[in-house]
Amino acid sequence: MDVVIDNLPRYLEGFGMTILLLIVSGLAALVIGTVVAAMRISPVATLRTVAAFYTEIVRNTPLTLVLIFTALVLPYLGSRLPYVIAAMIGLAVYTSPFVAEALRSGINGVPVGQAEAARSVGLGFRQTVSLIIFPQAFRMTIPPLINVFIALTKNTSVAGGFFVVELFTVGKELANANGQAVIAVLLGVATFYLLITVPLGLLAVQLERKWVVQR
Repeated sequence: MDVVIDNLPRYLEGFGMTILLLIVSGLAALVIGTVVAAMRISPVATLRTVAAFYTEIVRNTPLTLVLIFTALVLPYLGSRLPYVIAAMIGLAVYTSPFVAEALRSGINGVPVGQAEAARSVGLGFRQTVSLIIFPQAFRMTIPPLINVFIALTKNTSVAGGFFVVELFTVGKELANANGQAVIAVLLGVATFYLLITVPLGLLAVQLERKWVVQR
């Protein structure tokens, strides 16, 4: 494992970029996914149709194609975004429908009577969703949402194919430069990914025990 120790600064550089991609893209996907989920249950038919179309198209499109569009096609359309920002946008867009579907499953678990009671006391759709439905839906979908973010962590490796030096890219470069220690290099990469995914899994268990609402 000497190769890992000797190249620890490179690993940490890639690890830091992976963390950055995860945090920024995850938060953006959470915001977009929440809006899409609200549109899916909107009383306005047009919003429901647009949200359903967006969800089906994006989640059935390979991530590589999404990143090709944000990193390579957008520049032809006049975009001057850095590749890191383009990768964040692509990852957020790709992840958002999975967030929306996880939230929609939680929304479906909220008793219909609660929404009806909210309307009976004069609350509008926006107030009902933000004050009554979403707080419960988020709690019920904690494990699925964290699973989505674990998947996002692994998906950040695709950004390495679009000029973003994240953890997987660093591992590939080190493996090419240290052919006699490829296994050690890849084990080092796997270890750093586990430093993200294992705590997220444990967090999901703890939050589920603390906040989850029984259906």
